[in-house]
Formats: sequence, structure tokens, C-alpha cells
Amino acid sequence: MKSYLLLKMKFNILGVLLTVLIVGCTNHSEKKPIQQEEFVPHWAKTVVWYQIFPERFRDGDISNNPTITDISGADPQELPEFWQIHPWASDWYELQEYEKKNNKSDMWKHILRRRYGGDIQGIINKLDYLQDLGINAIYLNPIFQSPSLHKYDGESYHHIDPNFGPDPEGDRKLIANENPLDPTTWVWTSADQLVLKLIDEVHKRDMKIIFDGVFNHLGYNSFAFQDVLKNQEKSPYKDWFIINSWDDTNTGSKFDYEGWFGVKSLPEFKEDSLGIVAGPKQYIFNATKRWMNPNNKGTEFGIDGWRLDVAFCIGHPFWKQWRKHVRSINPKAYMTAEIVDTPEKVKPYMQGDEFDGEMNYNFAFAAAEFFFNPDSTNISATEFDSKLKELRDLYPKGVASVSMNLFGSHDANRIGSHIVNRGFENFRNWGSYFNKSIALNNPNYSTRKPTENDIELQKLFTIMQMTYVGAPMIYYGDEVGMWGGNDPDCRKPMLWNDIKYEDEVFNANGTTHEPDKVEVNQTLFEHYKKLIHIRKENQALQLGSYKTLLADDKNNLFVFERVYKGQKIIVVLNNSNREQTLLIDELKGKCFTDILNSKTFSVGNAIIVDKKNGLILSGCK
Repeated sequence: MKSYLLLKMKFNILGVLLTVLIVGCTNHSEKKPIQQEEFVPHWAKTVVWYQIFPERFRDGDISNNPTITDISGADPQELPEFWQIHPWASDWYELQEYEKKNNKSDMWKHILRRRYGGDIQGIINKLDYLQDLGINAIYLNPIFQSPSLHKYDGESYHHIDPNFGPDPEGDRKLIANENPLDPTTWVWTSADQLVLKLIDEVHKRDMKIIFDGVFNHLGYNSFAFQDVLKNQEKSPYKDWFIINSWDDTNTGSKFDYEGWFGVKSLPEFKEDSLGIVAGPKQYIFNATKRWMNPNNKGTEFGIDGWRLDVAFCIGHPFWKQWRKHVRSINPKAYMTAEIVDTPEKVKPYMQGDEFDGEMNYNFAFAAAEFFFNPDSTNISATEFDSKLKELRDLYPKGVASVSMNLFGSHDANRIGSHIVNRGFENFRNWGSYFNKSIALNNPNYSTRKPTENDIELQKLFTIMQMTYVGAPMIYYGDEVGMWGGNDPDCRKPMLWNDIKYEDEVFNANGTTHEPDKVEVNQTLFEHYKKLIHIRKENQALQLGSYKTLLADDKNNLFVFERVYKGQKIIVVLNNSNREQTLLIDELKGKCFTDILNSKTFSVGNAIIVDKKNGLILSGCK
């Protein structure tokens, strides 16, 4: 495998999941009888999630921007001779002058070294934007102390990265005086306190917030692993990691250890029959409580749950213990897992004693196959219905309603670019698709801006996403038309109306193309905003029962209803390339209003739906 892809494994947590499941990570598939009573938190059914990659969302405080020293230890390991904060509005593939001076570096190294200055204050500053959009739940990619842009290589779990707060230098001095093994010595840094302010501001807006828990491994720079490197077998952390050999001058033995999937920058925690061993387990439990109930002042001051990274790489016994711990702190906490695999492989984790839901990539796979795949590889409406039914019925009651229905994420190409490149590989073939959708690795992957026709397909998918069973999740910037291939291109700086962006002219290989204008797609934003508010204003779309009314393979029509406490919503999706007239018994002799397009269909009038479009029908009042 190319060294570029090997390096990407160090922080592209999902890139090789399916392969890992087959040959690597622990997976004790314990099957239990499905519980009759729901175990999921009710609030998680009612939210629309927004995923934020903090370093790329908004620079709210330029005084805390990292220096070259602050990125030491992040991949690529060698520091550049010249470095600076990268211009937020620059052409993504254009090398800046400071990068050109490091002319021996490959493009991917340039991009991985970039820091744009996104921080916690930037998120706070844009909470009103999210509230206006209709968002009521935020999932943050890792924000804990780390030298990397992605922060999946944590130096600790109990401190927010100093460069995300107002006083990086002062925070690092405070941290240096702690005993990481003794939580009574843990201080609250300025970055920690700013995150508590973020949590408070989120809750004031009647929104929820969850953190990314990366509990399978720590980073090479972590306090525990650095102590092991220094003190070897005398380190109090010597039993935390999987050590193959120690330095021994007498025998000539060299220090060696296991990194996640063989990646040395991510030393893995040791496990036994009870899960992660006692030392790191207790540290994880202590850090968990710190963020869920800060200073023991009450859970209202803490986060509302967790997203668990590479959950399949940690044995079931740990998750069962951790869930009890989490729920003992906050009985309404939400726990969602990253497990990219077939539904049957996901099922054991969703039995009520581990997770509430998942990042629902299987929903994304089915949607891609129905809405986006070319005619030669797409699935019919009947097949789409069958795949969705499998996901609804496989898990215990409530799980489908709280699973995150997403399309893109920090580990996949953006929805707009998926549509542009539809057909080169099936999204469901995760391992192959993951690598082929990296533009730096695949010269045939198109990095052009989506056209209006492409955006219309995104809009059609969004109608489905916002009306179907489950909690919709938007990856930051999808609502304003951001595009890009798989990591690193899916992690561009967010588009804001108050920033003027350079046109994208450069290709990944340094050649140029016709300019693509980079700006907020206001029409797409309004589409997302309207759909989100429709979902929030109609409980049937959040909590209602589900029934397929029509799966018409010939006309490529898909129709379903959601019903809750007497309210009925009928959703019509026309996935064909021509206008369709809808004829089903449930609509005969009744008056309906399309609340998406503000159009009324009176009794006896034909209900017509435009090509590649949809209707959200509610009974006339």
C-alpha cells in the first residue's frame, strides 16, 4: 500500500474499517434477546444533528492560533522549515508562498500541515447561525489536547486543546503541574472553561451537544505514552499499552509496541477479558465524568452524550461497563457508535447494554444506490424500501429513531462531490470507495464544483433525510454547497457570507482548470433550513410511525407516511427524470397541502410532482 494511504490511516479512522473487522480488531459478537422497552433517550428522536470539525469551522480568536511548535508530533512527523497559519479563503489546492519554500514536500504533506485557526470561540460565535438553520444538536469532532488538525491522536482526554482556547501558553503551564493519575490535581484551563461556556450557550438555546470519545488509543505525544518511552518498565503507565519489547542494552532488545492497525503514532490500549485494562479504563471513566458533570455541579453543566470512535475495535465488555457508568451520571445521555459494517455486524452493539444508535452509514449507502447511482447500478424503489425496512426492523425498538442518518462526514467525500462522481464505485463498497474517492490518490476523481443539476439531486436526498425515521445529521458546510473528495478535501474551511473566497483554479497535481466560484449557495441553504423547520414543527416526522405507501419501480416513485397522535404526513419522492402524477388510494377524495412548496391540492385535482423532486403532504386545515 502506498505510504500516503498508510499515513492517512493514522487519522482517517474509517478508511480501512471493513478490512479491520475481518482481520484485526476485537469483536465479541454477543447476541441477546431484543428488549421490549425502549432504552434510548427520548430527546435523541427529536433532534437534527450538525457535525462540526472544529479546526475548520470558524476562527473566533486569532490570538490563539497555533505556531509551528504547537503542531510538533502531528503527521507528517518532520516539521517544515517554513510555516504559517493558512489563509482561510485561499484556493484549496494552490500552494502559498511559505509552502513553495518547502519544495521537497508532496501535496498531501502540505495540506496535512495546514492550520486555519478554527477554535471554540468560533463555534460560540456561530451558534445563532445554527439556531437559525434549525439545528438543535451538535456533534463535535475531537477537541481534546492534540498536535494534529483532527485530534484523533489525543495527548489527554481531560483537557481541551490549548489552541482552541484564549491562553495556550498559560494552559500548558497549568497542565504541566498536574498528576494525570490523580483527578484531584486536574485544573480547569482557560480552554476547558471556554468549552463549559460553549456547553452553557448551547443549552441556553435548547440545544444538545456531544463530544467525540476516542478511547481505543492515545496519541504518541500523550502524557502516558511519553512516560513509558522515558521510563520504560518503571513507568506507572507501563501496563496501559501493548508493549512487545523493552529497551535492554544487555540483550540488545529495542522498545516496540502496538499501534492502532500498525500505526505507531496511535499506541493502542491493552485489553483483557474484561475490556480495556484497569489503568486506562479508570482514566477514561474519570474523564467521562469530568465532561458530563463538571465540578460535580450537575449534569446540566455537562455534555449530553458521546460519539464513540472506532467502537468495534474495543471489546463488548468495556462498552457494557462504560454505558452503566455514563447512565449513572446522566440517565438521559445519548451514546452513538461509529461502526461501518453490515447491519448484522452492527446489531450486537445495539441491544440496550452498549449504544443507543449509530452513525448510520447503511442509510447513506442505500440512499446513494437509489438516488445517485447511474441507471446501470442503481436499485429500484422496491429494493430501496427493502433495505430501509431491514435497518428499521433489525434493531430493538427506538434504535432506528435515534441513529444518525448522515451522508457525508469527516471520513467520506462530501455529498456534492459524491454526486459529481457518481458511478465510479458503489459507496457501500467502503474500503474500495474510500481510497478511490481521495482526489490526491485518484487523478480520475473530479474535484469540480457541483452543477445546478447536481444540487437538485442533493435537495431530493435532503427531503428524504429530513422526513424519514431517524435523526438527520448534516456535515458542516453541506447546507451551503461545500464540495470536496475524501479526506483531506472534505475538511476545507467552512463557507461564510462575510468572507470573500478565491476561486478554485488549481487541481491536486498543480495544473489549473476553469475557475469554480467559491461562495455560499443561498438557495441550497434555504432548502435545508425550510426542511429542518418542517421536521421540527411536525412531530409526526420525529416520532411518528412509518408505512410505505408506494414503491413504484416503473415510475421510480417512492411514497411513505408518518403518523403521530392523529397527524399524518405523506412524503412523495419522484426519483425519475420526468414529471409524475400520483395515484394512490390514500390521496383520493382528500385535500392536501404541500408544506414544502406551499401548494394546495384540492379534492379531485391531480397531485403532480416534478422530476427529481418531492412533496411533503399534510391534510388541508
